[in-house]
Amino acid sequence: MKKWIAVMLAGVMTAAMVAGCGGKDAAQTEAPAETEAPAETDADAETPEDAEAPAADAEASGDSDLAYVQGNGTLVVGITDFEPMDYKDESGEWIGFDADMAKAFGESLGVDVEFVEIDWDNKIMELDGRTIDCVWNGMTLTDEVKSAMECSNAYCNNAQIVIVPADKKDQYQDVDSLSELTFAVEAGSAGEAQVTELNLEFTPVKAQSDALMEVAAGTSDAAVIDSLMAAAMVGEGTGYADLTYTVQLNSEEYGVGFRKGSDLAAALNEFFAASYADGSMTACAETYKVQAAVIEQ
Repeated sequence: MKKWIAVMLAGVMTAAMVAGCGGKDAAQTEAPAETEAPAETDADAETPEDAEAPAADAEASGDSDLAYVQGNGTLVVGITDFEPMDYKDESGEWIGFDADMAKAFGESLGVDVEFVEIDWDNKIMELDGRTIDCVWNGMTLTDEVKSAMECSNAYCNNAQIVIVPADKKDQYQDVDSLSELTFAVEAGSAGEAQVTELNLEFTPVKAQSDALMEVAAGTSDAAVIDSLMAAAMVGEGTGYADLTYTVQLNSEEYGVGFRKGSDLAAALNEFFAASYADGSMTACAETYKVQAAVIEQ
C-alpha cells in the first residue's frame, strides 16, 4: 500500500513538473506576441491622433485661427435668414451685404466660404464648438457678444425698431404706448434684450423673419427687429406692405464675431479697411441699399 502511494505521489509530481514546464514554455512562446501587442496598440492609438493633428494642434498649441481656416480650405460662416444681410436668391444661393462681403473675405484668404444656418440663441456655443468659424449676420456688438467673442471693428450702424400693422401706427409713437402690446422677437437677439429691459410681454421666435410673420398673422401685436431688415422687408413694395415701423428703441453697431483670441478678427479688420478704401464695400452696400448705414473703416 505504501509502495502504491509512493508511486502515485511520484506520478503526481512528475505531472506537475510537466505542466509547469508546459506553462513556462507557453508563456515564453506567447511572450513575443504579448510584447508586440502594446506596440501595435500604441501605433493604432497614434494613427487617429496623427490624422486629426491639424485641427487638434491648431486648438491645443495656440496656432492661429487664420492658419486653421486656411488649412481646412473653408471659412464656415454662421448666419440666419436676414434680408438684406444674408438671404437666398431664387436659385438658393446665399446673397446679401454680409454674405457677399464674407465671400470676398474668403477669396482674400484663398479659401471657400460655407454658410450654415444656426439657431441665433446658440451662436456662441456653435462658435466655441468649432461647428462654425465666425458669426456674420448683422450681429449687434452687445457687451455679452464682445465678452464672449473676438469681434471685428463695427462696419454698419443699426437700431432696434418696433413693427406694427400700418393701420395702427398712429397709436404707437413712443415707448409708453407700447406697454400693453405683445411682441414677437428673435431669441437671443438685441431685440429681445430691448423688450426685456422695457419689461414688455414677448414671445421668442427662431428668426426676425418669423417675428414679422407673427405680426402679419395677428398672433403678436408687434415685433422688434433691426432697422436694416425693416427697411428691406417692411412697407410699400415689400412682402409686408401692411406693416410699418414706428418707435426706435436704441442705436447700435454691427460686427463680426470669431472665437475668443482669434487672429481672424484682425485679418478681417484689414480687409474691411482695404475694401472701404477701394470702394468695393460701398459698392456692395449699394447693391442691397444699406450704404447709408456703412461705417467708415
